[in-house]
Amino acid sequence: MNTADYAINHTAVWAQLHQHQRSTRFLHMRDLFAQDPQRFEKMSISFNGLLLDYSKNRITEDTLRLLIELACSADLSGWMHKMRSGEKINISENRAVLHTALRLPENTAAKVYVDGRNVVPEIHRELNRALAFAQSLNEGKHLGARGDCIRDVVNIGIGGSDLGPQMVTLALKPYQQKVNVHFVANIDGANLAQVLEKVFAESTVFIVASKSFTTPETLLNAKTARAWFLQQGFQAADIARHFVAVSSAVDKAADFGIAPDNVFALFDWVGGRYSVWSSIGLAVMCAIGAANFRDFLAGGHAIDEHFFNTPFRRNIPVLLGLIGLWYNTFYASASHAVIPYDHGLRRLPAHLQQLDMESNGKQTDRYGNRLDFDTGAVIWGEEGVNSQHAFFQLLHQGSRLIPCDFIVPINSHYDVGEQHRVLAANALAQTEALMRGKTLAEAYAELADMNPRRRDLLAPQKVFPGNQPSNTLLLDKVTPFHLGILLAMYEHKVFVQGVIWGINSFDQWGVEYGKVLAKRIEPQLSDTAALAHDSSTNGLIAYFREHQRERNT
Repeated sequence: MNTADYAINHTAVWAQLHQHQRSTRFLHMRDLFAQDPQRFEKMSISFNGLLLDYSKNRITEDTLRLLIELACSADLSGWMHKMRSGEKINISENRAVLHTALRLPENTAAKVYVDGRNVVPEIHRELNRALAFAQSLNEGKHLGARGDCIRDVVNIGIGGSDLGPQMVTLALKPYQQKVNVHFVANIDGANLAQVLEKVFAESTVFIVASKSFTTPETLLNAKTARAWFLQQGFQAADIARHFVAVSSAVDKAADFGIAPDNVFALFDWVGGRYSVWSSIGLAVMCAIGAANFRDFLAGGHAIDEHFFNTPFRRNIPVLLGLIGLWYNTFYASASHAVIPYDHGLRRLPAHLQQLDMESNGKQTDRYGNRLDFDTGAVIWGEEGVNSQHAFFQLLHQGSRLIPCDFIVPINSHYDVGEQHRVLAANALAQTEALMRGKTLAEAYAELADMNPRRRDLLAPQKVFPGNQPSNTLLLDKVTPFHLGILLAMYEHKVFVQGVIWGINSFDQWGVEYGKVLAKRIEPQLSDTAALAHDSSTNGLIAYFREHQRERNT
């Protein structure tokens, strides 16, 4: 089944799902709810302070049965075991995929082998080193070169070394310890400059987060930060007190000026977008402290246990993955919106964009065969209720099918007036409106007292088709533990879809090509050498050269 000749779209159940979609596509969810008063009870799952309601989807029990059969045809259980046990399922890079091992508790009896070596002790050794360093900053034990307590930490990274840590730090702001944490990723100079305006060199530690210590964007920002630091009157020897690294390249970090004891290791069996649980989370550790970070890991481990040990019909990540695949592949729905009704989770959509689209944005299977069906939805979204006044018009009355995830904390860290109750009411109302819609007859009834000619004009514009699918995720509260559950849940959802599509969710070759071309173009922007690109690129470079010179004269 796992050979290069296997293709999921050649299975009988794939054809059955297409037939099932054609025969059920005109069913309306309001009718499904009317026909079955127990629909919510049958299609919701509660787990450790998380409730998933997936009843507002264009699915029946037959849909779920067929989707689960599809997962079995793809040997999802087998691939889950391979991942967890350390088999090298990242075939193109010949690597294991073990972000779940990062979340194992320290007292676990579990052993995870990579190349014959149990890696669990290494995981906890590096975790404890990173947590101890973060604690030394918050307790004022690690001082700057002039004896100052550290007040600010600046994380310099990009992609998985920025999006996950930044999102978690923002989400867990109520748990912030003494140091302030800032993030720099963009090589637009504004990003770094605006952070440096807020900090003082004598009381700042910079984290350079790059596995290879060669990431171009990260190194450019790190070198600029180092130059700024030295311009404040510090010596090269002082760099060791103010710069640390999260990297596998101890030698390159040492050349930069970072002491080997302040280099926190990364493992090659953890991809960047899955790495916030590792030393890449050092900025998060500084922000929320050791105990809270361990709670974050515990939440991730809790959903791991649920994922690996729960039958598919009651398995939260599996169901989310299957339902998302139902729309993406069988309804040809190209996008999926994530709407967190929590200001702290405002960067969650950005993190999930990388997690999902970098993982499953592939057109070949894991063996290099071209796929002839769509994979990987476009993930997008914004925090509610702001987004209701931005793009919800398209969700309600647009012509596209766009499934949504609504994420709503039941309890808020900020007891301010009636805000949270109104916020939650808005979220639940949106899911109901998307599902129910409004018929033409209902629109006419609302306008019964209006002039008939005016009513005939207006009523069709007040029709909402409804039948727009959504999942609702209610969290008890955005705590480290519950955030860990939420993030690991989405990681497993992405994995489920990748397995069924037959793709490798753990490489990202598409990210590299543009970087190669950028290295060629960058020197050409400031010299007069002949250009050998296409006419558009040549023209753009020439225009940039001309106007760059004008600004510099």
